[in-house]
Amino acid sequence: MEISILGSGSWSTAIASLLSENYDVLIYARNKEDADYINKNHKNRKYLKEFDLAENIKATSNLEDLFKNKYIINGIPTQSIRSVIKKFKHYISSDNVFINLAKGIELGSHKRISEVFCDELGDDISFAVLSGPSHAEEVIKKMPTAVVAASSDINLSKDVQKLFNSDWFRVYSSTDLIGVELGGAIKNTLAFGIGMLDGLGYGDNTKAAVITRGIHEMNRLLISYDANPNTINGLAGVGDLIVTSTSLNSRNYRTGLLIGKGYSMEDAVDKIQMVVEGIPTTKALYQLSLENDIDLPITLEIYKVLYENKNPIDSVSSLMGRSLKSEF
Repeated sequence: MEISILGSGSWSTAIASLLSENYDVLIYARNKEDADYINKNHKNRKYLKEFDLAENIKATSNLEDLFKNKYIINGIPTQSIRSVIKKFKHYISSDNVFINLAKGIELGSHKRISEVFCDELGDDISFAVLSGPSHAEEVIKKMPTAVVAASSDINLSKDVQKLFNSDWFRVYSSTDLIGVELGGAIKNTLAFGIGMLDGLGYGDNTKAAVITRGIHEMNRLLISYDANPNTINGLAGVGDLIVTSTSLNSRNYRTGLLIGKGYSMEDAVDKIQMVVEGIPTTKALYQLSLENDIDLPITLEIYKVLYENKNPIDSVSSLMGRSLKSEF
């Protein structure tokens, strides 16, 4: 069986390497030169370029080629997904199953990625998400990793679980699609903020406070959507927050770190040279919280730093100076 991957970034490349142990893999690269390079050299010249790729990983720059396969894995960043779907929607069939790797909330609509897919392809599509603490740089090295596969259809989540599971990549199943998507989105924003704290030179006490209250914020967001709050205690919540907010492998953490050190948002992103999902997601979450009256104070302050040029030190002071209350 061959599996298609939409996108040729670092996470798509790592997942291709994982799946190639049991399946043939077809990667979509937007530029023909990138696809040809993968096919000729068995390497991705832009991402994880130090790693060899298996010979049963092929690449194409023709979108239509992907949809001959049942499983279509999405590795396109959140804010580009809708426009890419519009390009391929006339190629799909009722047999296609979509598995999403991206994490975020769409600007403008403030919709989860599953909702974007349903908007464009209809509510009857087969859709699942794979999420959890999983740096591409470690997955491609076959370091033990655990994630969760979520779908509103338990049979599909179990199918995806079996598809990806290996001796070193353990997959759990879930039916809480909403909770897993929201957890994966807001953790990027929180990791961004924690990176800023480290850039400012604050210590472990400060980081622990923001991580702990950030988990509370994640929980509040899920409850507002009638998702399962237990999801936040799992891999798509606390697990993903830990790995994203404590490692230089995290582009959200690294970007926040640079801003804490005095870089502008634009200069920090230029230095990272990859898509930083946490930046637009912060704006979408902020706007969503206003629309639905959800109290997300840490997210609010991160938004003000990113989009209103508030000094990060002043944001810390604002959080510390909030009115006193019970912890729970």
